[in-house]
Amino acid sequence: MCLIDGCCHGAVPGLARRLLLAVLATLAPAVAASPAGAAGHSPHAPVKARPNVGIVNVYTTLGYEQGRAAGTGMIISRSGEVLTNNHVIRGATKFKVVDVTTHHRYSATVAGYSVSRDIAVLQLAHASGLRTVKRGGAIPLHVGMRVIARGNAQGRGGPPKTARGRIIALHQQIFAEDESGDSETLNNVIATNAPVVPGYSGGPLENSQNRVLGIVTAGSTSGVHRGFAIPLKQALQIVRRIESGKSSAIVHVGPTAFLGVVLEDAPGGAKITSLLPGKPADEAGLAKGDVITSLDGAAISSKADVRQAVLMLVPGKAVPIGWKDTNGIAQTGTITPISGPPQ
Repeated sequence: MCLIDGCCHGAVPGLARRLLLAVLATLAPAVAASPAGAAGHSPHAPVKARPNVGIVNVYTTLGYEQGRAAGTGMIISRSGEVLTNNHVIRGATKFKVVDVTTHHRYSATVAGYSVSRDIAVLQLAHASGLRTVKRGGAIPLHVGMRVIARGNAQGRGGPPKTARGRIIALHQQIFAEDESGDSETLNNVIATNAPVVPGYSGGPLENSQNRVLGIVTAGSTSGVHRGFAIPLKQALQIVRRIESGKSSAIVHVGPTAFLGVVLEDAPGGAKITSLLPGKPADEAGLAKGDVITSLDGAAISSKADVRQAVLMLVPGKAVPIGWKDTNGIAQTGTITPISGPPQ
């Protein structure tokens, strides 16, 4: 059962894992790399970084969904900031993060995330003096470049598995869908033929010198191997927004509001397919089969609209809500969200 406001995620038999998004789009024609990223680049080969340093395996408990999930992350600060994908941490109520080189285990909290950019930052508890991944932000990318993806393949833990390949296209736009049907569009991604598998999400895409070029985010569902990564520079722009401590239309910082409903798209709104007893929607008088039509003054035409509206709510603060009951009669009331898992 999924009880995340405005979205729902399926489980995988055994250890239910948060997986790579499944890419449904075809590749656009390859675009040459922009020279703008070459500032400060030395013609000499960089000092090779040690493989796997700064990589972590991320395990989450999906308390309201009664499941577990796994993915990968990268340590980006000595104080324990971890860069990963938003879909790796979505719905999590508890985290276990394992440094793959030191084997130290940490609990973690969510510093912030961006649903639209599929980027999240975790903060490891009681962490200091950590070794970070080696960044390759100044290295110009080009089609044909050899790359290596590393990740927690199938959530099995241990040292990261590797998938080798080449960059086959740059500046791509992809439409991606996860195992529950939730979808998103990502822009300016790197396309490779590295055969990534579920669990690589949040892991590094590196060059031959083990310098991080991007964050592995998606894999194709067709018979042809395709891996997709968000450029590191682009991901770090989102990190800086999160570090500013201010929520915006792009990033969410602070507690996430929670209504306790599972929704699906329906004509004229978002239909409640199930709800958690004793949680905000139930307390507000909504029931299974009702269709939410407005929330905090915003018109609702889909479950995605609810997700966006919920991201702007403050836990503990009552807001107006409108819905049509199972008889089609319009109803209004107030709902007081509580703190819940990240979206």
